[in-house]
Amino acid sequence: MDNRKNDKYYINKVIENIDYITKYTNNLSYDEYSDNDLIIDAVVFRLVQMVENINHISKEYKDSHPDIEWGLIVGFRNGIVHDYGKTDYTIVYEIVTEDITRLRNLLVKETQFFHHIGLIKCLYLCLYNT
Repeated sequence: MDNRKNDKYYINKVIENIDYITKYTNNLSYDEYSDNDLIIDAVVFRLVQMVENINHISKEYKDSHPDIEWGLIVGFRNGIVHDYGKTDYTIVYEIVTEDITRLRNLLVKETQFFHHIGLIKCLYLCLYNT
């Protein structure tokens, strides 16, 4: 088992958190979401965890992916954590039901790239290091 914590590891953790958020909010109307403190707590927890993992992604990786608004994502998390009582759950709901899918799709594309590069590297090592 590969326990190295590199960009690939943290990207997979972000995707995992997004998947949990999607599972928690799937097919929920805003009213169903906003009336359920357990769902709100679970979503907020996963958003915070998601950004904690984003914070571990290398600057080089983030710089090479300017299409992802890293600063806005981290700023959103900071707003939730530091102004919890003032959080506008309408905005949170819109983000987790609309915007978060775009982030997931971009990151999944990257993990497929990492997997592809890993296969190429393995093939190269098998062919040329014998």
